[in-house]
Amino acid sequence: MITAHPSLLRELVERCETLRRRLAGDNSAQAARRLEDAAYTLCVITATRQLDTALFVARRIAEAMRQKQPLRH
Repeated sequence: MITAHPSLLRELVERCETLRRRLAGDNSAQAARRLEDAAYTLCVITATRQLDTALFVARRIAEAMRQKQPLRH
């Protein structure tokens, strides 16, 4: 699995969450496309296929890397 820097993971998680909230309030095509792009990137980095799973895994990876602990499955 590709291991991204914790700051990149945090930025992608924040971007996905922000775009999800924006889409809930205003269903614009631009916000939907940006969320799709961010979700795809996060899924590739975390080796997952669904955004919710990617968000969970990204948070765990970032936390483990920040604490310099091995990631346990």
